[in-house]
Amino acid sequence: MLSHNQIKYINSLKIKKFRQQHGTFIVEGEKGVSELLAGPLKTASIFALNEWLVQNEHSLKSRDINYQLITADELKKVSDLITPNKVLAIAEMPAATAPDPITFSGMALALDGIRDPGNLGTMIRTADWFGIRQIICSTDSVDMYNPKVVQSTMGSFGRVNVTYTNLQAFFEALPDGFPVFGALLEGPDITAKTFTKAGIIVIGSESHGISKNLIPYVNEPIHIPRFSDSGADNQAESLNASIANGIICFEICKQLFKNNF
Repeated sequence: MLSHNQIKYINSLKIKKFRQQHGTFIVEGEKGVSELLAGPLKTASIFALNEWLVQNEHSLKSRDINYQLITADELKKVSDLITPNKVLAIAEMPAATAPDPITFSGMALALDGIRDPGNLGTMIRTADWFGIRQIICSTDSVDMYNPKVVQSTMGSFGRVNVTYTNLQAFFEALPDGFPVFGALLEGPDITAKTFTKAGIIVIGSESHGISKNLIPYVNEPIHIPRFSDSGADNQAESLNASIANGIICFEICKQLFKNNF
């Protein structure tokens, strides 16, 4: 049985201030908890229905993970889902620092002002799919440990390093000529662009695109062209940020790992 204090504590983790205070966050559902247990993050505790515990109790005991049987009604009291899914875990936040811009040599996403939890979660999931392990978010982006973000990642939250920093200061410190690709409404067609194995891909916010103060650092502008098969002009204003991110990640990986396609 969940105590009043346990219910209060779990529900407090739906708020960023308390997640930071406790250094923990919520993972819900069979898929998310399964990925959590299989990954590098530490599980603080698990609250689950009998059906889930029957299938997983032996594994939890062998790993010395604290777990507790709860009822469906109790799960509803702490779940952030419309339809709670058998199990809820509390995980510990890992220590995370932004990469050193002077020595960074890989491929990373820089997300500027992404405030929609579903979009950020989808971007983390997409980065995981295409093998991009580093995401650098502006400080005004939504918290990656927001329950809706975690749910949207479908388990990828433990495999991608997501950090928050002042993007302008980060770009300012990059070596001269380091590729910074920016998704803009104008610029070279992405399909005609040559990508390198090292670079930063900047994705702007859902409503305003890349911030004006960051555009000067974009030395490799890219553009996703619009199409129409009817002969009429395509009037779509822009792509959803997570959709644009997926197209860009695919195009980059298609070039860099073309033998796999």
